[in-house]
Amino acid sequence: MKTEGMRLTKGILDEALIGGTILGGGGGGDAKKGRKYAEIAVQYADLQLIPVETLKEDDILLTASLVGAPNAPKQYMTARDLVKTVEILQKNCDFKIAGMITNEQGGEATVNGWLQAAVLGLPVVDAPCNGRAHPTGVMGSMNLHKRPDYRSVQACAGGDPQTGNHVEGFFEGTIDHTAKMIRQASIEAGGMVTVARNPVTVAYAKENCALGGVSFAIETGRAFCEGLKTSVEKAVESVCDFLQGRVLVRGIVENFGIETTGGFDVGYATVDGCELTFWNEYMTAEKDGKRIATFPDLIMTIDAQTGEPVTTAMMEDGLDVYVIATGKKNLRLSPTMFAPELLKAAEDVIQKELTKYL
Repeated sequence: MKTEGMRLTKGILDEALIGGTILGGGGGGDAKKGRKYAEIAVQYADLQLIPVETLKEDDILLTASLVGAPNAPKQYMTARDLVKTVEILQKNCDFKIAGMITNEQGGEATVNGWLQAAVLGLPVVDAPCNGRAHPTGVMGSMNLHKRPDYRSVQACAGGDPQTGNHVEGFFEGTIDHTAKMIRQASIEAGGMVTVARNPVTVAYAKENCALGGVSFAIETGRAFCEGLKTSVEKAVESVCDFLQGRVLVRGIVENFGIETTGGFDVGYATVDGCELTFWNEYMTAEKDGKRIATFPDLIMTIDAQTGEPVTTAMMEDGLDVYVIATGKKNLRLSPTMFAPELLKAAEDVIQKELTKYL
């Protein structure tokens, strides 16, 4: 059993941001924004990523997340907002935090909680709620929606005070209702809020999280970066080998469309005849009338010229991209990714079948 932690350095951060963006599957936030606060975190203290097994079964883990539409033009948050969410929870609740975990993987998401942990003298625990990015808060809540006795507590902060959009909030209730309130707060804040939520015991997390999901993101980034020393093509080949995935197509982005609605980015694109749909994250890939990848399979785009992983918020017509994919069995996933009732919300938005492909 692994007992030693990994010191989170700038070098590790670089790999985490690349790997996290790839595992974001089109969502999970912007790596440039993730770097902004994570660089402070790795310089601030001896920040450690530790295995969950090093903690006691009844220790409490707290989830850090971002909620909103990555493409929203008026999103705004500060380092103070990130830490403030934890302070709001501590003010309203009675529990001692043993470590921070992230809700998912992504350019911003993989490093969710790093700054909070550094400032508060806590470790980052390698037990994320999910090992890929996903659109809804409930999908990143470790099956707590199935526990009618669980009372979710969530705190949020974000928005530009200069424009009157700054909001802070504390919500308590069911997972579904508090998640909806947080989503609404993100809209009022200009598109995005930072969130601290859902304290759970280590014992519960071990049964319901994506164990080792952060270190897996780091290893994914390492594989990609190693290949990139040779060429973009080699980087794509290397990460596909690591993820046991494949290149679906390479070509020019056409027919791209995106709309920010209800706190989500919704849209579609075509690459060399491969039709993609997304709801923050890529949901489906189809070619010649055949479904070739379906969420929670990982579908991702890579800029063929620069090697930069391209999120759905970064997509535009005319980009030359690789579209890669790997099956859900090759990822570190939470049980929520296999819950048909949670996929139904995505089906309603993109008007494509998902649950039949589970």
